[in-house]
Amino acid sequence: MRLAVIAVGRLKDGPERELCERYRERSIALGRGIGLSGPDIVEIAESRGRRSDERKREEAQAILAKAQPGLIIALDERGRALGSEAFATRLATARDSGTGHASLIIGGADGLSEEIRDKADITLAFGALTIPHQIVRALVLEQLYRAMTIISGHPYHRV
Repeated sequence: MRLAVIAVGRLKDGPERELCERYRERSIALGRGIGLSGPDIVEIAESRGRRSDERKREEAQAILAKAQPGLIIALDERGRALGSEAFATRLATARDSGTGHASLIIGGADGLSEEIRDKADITLAFGALTIPHQIVRALVLEQLYRAMTIISGHPYHRV
């Protein structure tokens, strides 16, 4: 199953980008042996709309144009918290059922549109905190790597 992180906004050079790249490279190396590839990083330009609803709508159109058919996981503060092991199980189940793609979607500063949340198979939150979308990207990539270690039996994940 091919993984993609679709994120609104461009991550500038710096420690956040380096951290994201580190987890992405680890995931690529580990995923080969367990039927997972990627994650690809797809950056969507931030809308220049004047109103929040307009920006979210424009960003949603761009996101949906890039998302491949398959599992859609939206990162949204209104989502539900899911433990790392449960997240790994959801990915493994999708892979084992023949799902070809999984897209993890991160909105911009205004969040995700209702349309994206409605289309999502899973709406996931990293707790009740509001987290900057640049940091959410690093968290998503770390959790993808962690899920792969759980699936493969690698000792990275400790309880």
